[in-house]
Amino acid sequence: MFILKSSSSISQIAQLRSPKFRQTGSNCTLSFWYYNYGQSVGAAELRLLMDGLKQPTVLWRTYYNEGDQWLQAVIQLGRLPHPFQFSLDKISLGFYEGVSAIDDVRFENCALPPPALSCEGPNTFWCRDTKACIDSLLVCDLVDDCGDGSDENSCDPDLQCNFESGLCNWEQDVEDDFDWIRIQGPTPTVNTGPLKDHTTGTARGHYLYLESSQPRQFRDKAVLLSPLFNPSGNGTCVFRFHYHMFGKEVYTLSVFQRTVSNAKGWLLWYKFGNQGNRWIRQTLYISGAKPFQILVEGTIGDGFTGDIGLDDVSFLGCTLYSGYLPTISTTTSGTSVPATLPTNNCTEKEFVCRASGHCIQMIQKCDFRPDCSDKSDESACVMEVCDFEDKDLCGWHQPALEQMSGNYSTHITNTFKWQLGTGANLYPEQEQHSPLTDHTTCTEEGWYLFADSSNGEFGHTADIATPVISLTGPRCKITFWNYMNGSTIGSLEVLCQSSNRTSKLWTQSGSQGPQWNRAEVFLGIRSNFQVIFRAKRGVSYMGDVAVDDITFEDCSPLLISDKPCTSEEFMCANKYCIPKNNLCDFVNDCADNSDESPSI
Repeated sequence: MFILKSSSSISQIAQLRSPKFRQTGSNCTLSFWYYNYGQSVGAAELRLLMDGLKQPTVLWRTYYNEGDQWLQAVIQLGRLPHPFQFSLDKISLGFYEGVSAIDDVRFENCALPPPALSCEGPNTFWCRDTKACIDSLLVCDLVDDCGDGSDENSCDPDLQCNFESGLCNWEQDVEDDFDWIRIQGPTPTVNTGPLKDHTTGTARGHYLYLESSQPRQFRDKAVLLSPLFNPSGNGTCVFRFHYHMFGKEVYTLSVFQRTVSNAKGWLLWYKFGNQGNRWIRQTLYISGAKPFQILVEGTIGDGFTGDIGLDDVSFLGCTLYSGYLPTISTTTSGTSVPATLPTNNCTEKEFVCRASGHCIQMIQKCDFRPDCSDKSDESACVMEVCDFEDKDLCGWHQPALEQMSGNYSTHITNTFKWQLGTGANLYPEQEQHSPLTDHTTCTEEGWYLFADSSNGEFGHTADIATPVISLTGPRCKITFWNYMNGSTIGSLEVLCQSSNRTSKLWTQSGSQGPQWNRAEVFLGIRSNFQVIFRAKRGVSYMGDVAVDDITFEDCSPLLISDKPCTSEEFMCANKYCIPKNNLCDFVNDCADNSDESPSI
């Protein structure tokens, strides 16, 4: 079908009407090919006219000349329970010059599920009247998949929200940058955001969305908080929601789970970038041994065509929790410290063992050897082996960030800094320059430490340091695996910092290829020092430096024993015993250099 020029009267409308349809199933889509070419060809739009609704719902629009080509439009109709028809309207304001055409109209997956003779199995639901057999994950998800509504009967209203009359028992977070907005019909900006809600599939229904126009800035966040839930235990608690991410500058939508009220929790899922003009269903399985809350966080992209929609959120197999989530208090090192020490006779220059009140010398604290019975002298220190798998930094910390933040809640964004990451959470463009798998488990789910070069500027540095290490032994070395792949990798350095000086122990710069490489740095005997990993940013974001599996080997200091040295050992001037094999090998094994003396 195409439109010929007829007259040049001021306002001309050409309408093409579809037959009337009675209803559609929940996965229904309509597609067609269209042609809109010419100097002043003007706009066209497809409208949904539904019985009982005065206002039509716009499903699709073309605004201007789209070139001498056929283009395909795919429109998600979803479940429409009432009779309806379509109207394809071509509007010409005065002068019309061009060709508008449509061809190959196609409906797919629009029937309701067929009746079944039986519906066996633990994960199925048998519809009451239509006798269709559907997946049990479709029960109580605010969509009538059966066609008779039986899968949405007797559902707990506290576990679902379609935003038709407010936020239900969800809340806006007060710690974020701005709020989600409840709206009907299209969002105010063209070419971004939904045209209709997901619940009704018309402009009459409500949904939530993020407005990405002014005064919003890049990376502003809006967070929506769920009610609190009991621990899921061995049962499965399922969270289902529908999201809409359409627009050239759409950024991210993330879902977090938290068990304390003043933290973000951990990432369950996220999506990045334009996903097309459609509502997409997502199902997340939630486990946990503590009461929890779900956070849905939308982030603004670098421009106004970044509206994100959210609708029809529901939980299945979960129970509401009536208490409160605990809060956590952290010190700058990130470790909680008991307030009272046991009774003791220790001086200020001695360390008090937490369990016994026993005194040890300060030089024995953080020396890779537990001297207290409860190992408390090694508790706030760097761990001997760190693989980052428990999302734990093992005592490593970032001094610059602590000075900037001052308090726990400050959002430090846009700073070049170290953070934990996994290959599973990479953005589409990041695969070229970030590790897809960690080194410990060799999977996408494994964790590693990386300096995120999408923040900061050329030449910025990010430091991550150990707490002060009191003393190490003569054979102490640090081994680690690093990943440096990307066109604009800066450099990675290992530094040793003591009170008055910083020395560089190891450095590597530029791309080293798409694999993990092992590095080994000799420390030897040192006292009261910190080890620092310093990443320097290259000219662009294509340069993440990653580190994994950091190990301190043979680092505990030498012990002076009361026993005499054996025939296989050499006695140092300071009474240490070392293997005779270590004599005259250019390594100061005795700590006083007596094993390297020219006299022997």
